[in-house]
Amino acid sequence: MMDRADYYATKLAAETDASDAYAAQKAGEPLVIVDVRSDEAWAQGRVAGSVHMHYSEIAARAAAEIPQDASVVVYCWSPGCNAGAKGALEFARLGYDVREMIGGFEYWVREGYPVEDADGVHRRPVDPLTGIARIRTHA
Repeated sequence: MMDRADYYATKLAAETDASDAYAAQKAGEPLVIVDVRSDEAWAQGRVAGSVHMHYSEIAARAAAEIPQDASVVVYCWSPGCNAGAKGALEFARLGYDVREMIGGFEYWVREGYPVEDADGVHRRPVDPLTGIARIRTHA
């Protein structure tokens, strides 16, 4: 039986959140953020600098498009979406170091991190329930 410490260590090895993913991205860590949502969702907005690869295409496309030694973070729409877990599973099956971004794109946006769409890169207002406005405005 797994004890609590092992459970949480395992959980943290498989997950990250928007603030940690953004900090790694901003620090220039070799991180590939992958949006596993539909084409329509991608067009509405995405994590700035992310790669679009629907979870059903990962097995066919990943080896040609994402370096095998890359640290991969996948995300879908929100905490209620399991496409991120499906995408993480596909990358894990291919041997990638992968984490699912809990909260998905919804929490990335709510925390005020850079979003990219047809109009370019911008930030949306920080949601006071999920982000700390005084910190986010200086990031």
